[in-house]
Amino acid sequence: MSNMEHDRWSRVKGRLRTSVGEDVYSSWFARMDLEAIQQESVHLSVPTRFLKSWIQTHYSDKVLTCWQAEIPEVNRIEVTVRSPMRAATPAAKDAAAPADHRREEHRPAAELRSTGATVPAASNHDALGGSPLDPRLTFASFVVGRSNTLAHAAAKQVAEGRRGDPVMFNPLYIHSGVGLGKTHLLQAVTWSGNAGTERKVLYLTAEKFMYGFVAALKTQTSLAFKEALRGIDVLVIDDLQFLQGKTTQAEFCHTLNALIDAGRQVVVAADRPPSDLESLDERVRSRLAGGLVVEMATLGEDLRLGILKSRVVAARAHHASFDVPQPVLEYLARSITHNGRDLEGAINRLLAHSKLNAQPVTLEMAEHEVRDLIRPCEPKRIKIEDIQRIVARQYNVSRSDLLSSRRTANVVRPRQVAMYLAKTLTLRSLPEIGRRFGGRDHTTVLHAVRKIEGLVSKDTTLSDEVESLKRQLQE
Repeated sequence: MSNMEHDRWSRVKGRLRTSVGEDVYSSWFARMDLEAIQQESVHLSVPTRFLKSWIQTHYSDKVLTCWQAEIPEVNRIEVTVRSPMRAATPAAKDAAAPADHRREEHRPAAELRSTGATVPAASNHDALGGSPLDPRLTFASFVVGRSNTLAHAAAKQVAEGRRGDPVMFNPLYIHSGVGLGKTHLLQAVTWSGNAGTERKVLYLTAEKFMYGFVAALKTQTSLAFKEALRGIDVLVIDDLQFLQGKTTQAEFCHTLNALIDAGRQVVVAADRPPSDLESLDERVRSRLAGGLVVEMATLGEDLRLGILKSRVVAARAHHASFDVPQPVLEYLARSITHNGRDLEGAINRLLAHSKLNAQPVTLEMAEHEVRDLIRPCEPKRIKIEDIQRIVARQYNVSRSDLLSSRRTANVVRPRQVAMYLAKTLTLRSLPEIGRRFGGRDHTTVLHAVRKIEGLVSKDTTLSDEVESLKRQLQE
């Protein structure tokens, strides 16, 4: 290794240590060495197959990013397992290795992670400028349960459609909280749709859509960008709640309309229903709500257990001796209730602990390793519509009365109470709350909140009413 390569490797290791933290760095990267830098690729080595597999599965993007900060033209990281007696040069080592072994060790990380996704599907999608796809997120690896049956069936129907078939529901809009499988389903639709040559399926995050449109504007290629999007057979947009900017939103609206009117399929995912996407134009929300809107609910215990079992099976493909006893799986399914990512994280921790310490997985080990993943139950997410409905019922007025311009006493007080509850029980801003109460100004909401705050501290009857309403909403 030349002095220049040594200096570059030192700087990359410094970036990596800063990025992942000292504990992670010492666990996974302390024994990684630089073998060679060859134009657009970097060759690294580690002492064991387990380290290689773990780094490629969990940190390949991170390592590549750190190298690109040093050498921008690098676009591939290759990790090999070095022999105990290292040859003088990487070339000599390669020459000494059996041909089949060399091919296995020098496959790119992304290829090694592949679990059923075909190379043509990936290359077709990349050529269309799509967001990166995870090869693991296919229909085959998706675990179906009561909370996601409808979403899975709808996504499967979209994926199996053929060009020219009538579109059953358009757009398909899937929403849920974090880590419940939205992205998995959307990427599964993309992998499955692109597996054949008949249809073009494009998966974009809202961020990538915005970036693509802004870049096209800067390079004066926006017309080509629009035409390319509208030539897609199935457009899949993830994390729509992050779509920002009036111009970008207008372009999304035009694209949405053009595709739907032309009989092309649109699939969208977000963390809330269309009516709650306050930052989006009313026309976009209306068009999104006009298709099939499906909510993926929280994972039930049976589904959590199924997910855990599937992750253990996937881990055994690379680590045949890895085993998690049934009582441990049941404990994890019972205790980790937040989302699917925490379940996968739990299995990864048990795998790492078992392999690095050469110990079988036990209930005691599991209790210690996943203690921070066992979170207290979060309060119910309360919607403004629920507040309006329950307040209207409590005060014997209609929801439309609360949203109207009526100023009679029997409507004003319930309206102020509802605004107060919306501010204290949700994360919505004052302007958003005002808009949801008949398009009122944020100063009106602020006045209502201060008014009820003042009255609650003095009027015990009103205070009891407000507490009762809070209990009803949180049940």
